[in-house]
Amino acid sequence: MKIDALVAEIGSTTTVINAFHDLTCPCPKFIGQGQAPTSVLEGDVNIGLENALKDLKKSLGVSTIDSDAFFATSSAAGGLRMTVHGLVYDMTVRAAKEAALGAGANIHFITAGKLRRSDLKKISAIHPNIILLSGGVDYGERDTAIENAERLLGLNLNLPLIYAGNIENQEEIIEIFEESNYELHVTDNVYPKIDDLNIEPTRSIIQNVFEKHITTAPGMEKVRSFVTSNIIPTPGAVMLATKLIYDSFGDVLTFDVGGATTDVHSVTCGSEEINRILISPEPKAKRTVEGDLGVYVNMNNVIDLIGKEELASYLNMNSEELNQLIEGYKAVPHTENELKFVNQLTEKALSLAIRRHAGQVRYLYGGTGKRAVAEGKDLTNTKYIIGTGGALTRLPDNKAIIDRVIKSKKETELLPHEDVKVLIDKHYIMASLGVLSKKYPEAALELLRQSLEF
Repeated sequence: MKIDALVAEIGSTTTVINAFHDLTCPCPKFIGQGQAPTSVLEGDVNIGLENALKDLKKSLGVSTIDSDAFFATSSAAGGLRMTVHGLVYDMTVRAAKEAALGAGANIHFITAGKLRRSDLKKISAIHPNIILLSGGVDYGERDTAIENAERLLGLNLNLPLIYAGNIENQEEIIEIFEESNYELHVTDNVYPKIDDLNIEPTRSIIQNVFEKHITTAPGMEKVRSFVTSNIIPTPGAVMLATKLIYDSFGDVLTFDVGGATTDVHSVTCGSEEINRILISPEPKAKRTVEGDLGVYVNMNNVIDLIGKEELASYLNMNSEELNQLIEGYKAVPHTENELKFVNQLTEKALSLAIRRHAGQVRYLYGGTGKRAVAEGKDLTNTKYIIGTGGALTRLPDNKAIIDRVIKSKKETELLPHEDVKVLIDKHYIMASLGVLSKKYPEAALELLRQSLEF
């Protein structure tokens, strides 16, 4: 069988391969999908990749598949461990954090101001894959970033370090690290002036570092040798697809519920009303990753947040029956009780993740009386909510789960309005279309339209 492209999504638990054809035509086609467990523990991710390809061939009823292009996204190596260090938390540190999360990194430690000895010990213990150093608006405060650079130099870590702070420091930063073990990347300031976020240059560097890091998953070097373009982090691919939807249809919010994490992506400038009372700027495109909210690997965290007593009551079980269900649960639900169980986990994960992502209105009281101010991301202008990921795309109750989460909002929460349109990535191809959009943007958009049923 001859097709235009295969796209592999190599996840931490599942590997998916999607097949596409007629990508240069007005009516591109999603041909089919194969899945298999990711084989990191077997010492080679190619085993899972080959099994997913076999599953694809079986579903299509063919013995061979020949594709002109092969693309891939991955989170099999667990994402990038990052630490972020800036001057003021609500300014440069927050801007750096947005750049890191948007690129698919997992932030393990954040500091504001001058690094202390205890901070340096924590950085060494975390052993990050990359360090992001920022601080000071352009032509503003210089000393903190320089002193932090000197202290990080003393750790003598053999890893990439990005400097994205005051541009006046660039020459000195280069001089500090020129004979060190660090792989230094100097780029534009993430916070060049007050109320101005400039995160894309830093985000691009982090994504490039990820592509090198991902080879640490066993067998990934072989995958990289035959893919058509760079392997990009799966969360980054989902964000690319979310931006594509924004450009064509309007303000959008994407939920990606997985076994290990729940990611929330939003692309919106918010409403004029909230922007007038917003305390500090938010990026138009924002991602948050909740590493404690998953429906398989991290399901015990979510169970504890719900409470076993409440969960048992919902499932009409006693505590012993619930414990048996939890102990015997596999990644894919099959029985009615398992589906109801995952429904509850997914709804709780979504409810917490969206509230951690979104901002809120609060009231200040002073000599002039009560005044409203807004903090965080304003999602009130959202026109579409997209559900993707293994949980949301496969659960029969997926739209109802999202509806309940949105309808439970409090008056002060900057969540979407109840009339927002909920769409499900029924083919589970959103991440694949994100990476595909780099070469075939028109085809990716049309395939998104088909999967989401706009």
